[in-house]
Amino acid sequence: MPAKIIKYDVEARKALLAGVNAVANVVKITLGPKGRNVVLDRKFGSPVITKDGVTVAKEIELEDPFENMGAQLCREVASNTNDVAGDGTTTATVLAQAIVKEGLKNVAAGANPVFIKRGIDKAV
Repeated sequence: MPAKIIKYDVEARKALLAGVNAVANVVKITLGPKGRNVVLDRKFGSPVITKDGVTVAKEIELEDPFENMGAQLCREVASNTNDVAGDGTTTATVLAQAIVKEGLKNVAAGANPVFIKRGIDKAV
C-alpha cells in the first residue's frame, strides 16, 4: 500500500488555490452572453462543444491530487448551483474562486480560519 502524502500550511494552501484557479479560469471564459465556447475532449466518443460552466467544470481532472482537491471544490460549487438554481454555475464558480482567494490571503495574514468560515457562512 503506498504511503499517504500529507501537506501542511502554505504548501497545502498553494496547491488548493492552484486547483481552484485551474478550474475557475477555464470556466470563467464561458461567462455571460459573449462568453466563449469550450471544446471538451472525451475519452470515448467525439469532442463536445459547450458554453455550460458545470459541464466544463465536471470534465477537468488535474494530475496533482492536492490541486485536484481545489478543483473538486469548484466542481461541487458548479454542480450544487446547477441542482438548486439550474443556471448561474459559471458565476458561482467565479465567486467561489474569489472567496477562496481572499480567504486564503487573510489566513496567510494571520486571521483565524474558523472566523473566516463563519463570516463566509453568514454571507452566503
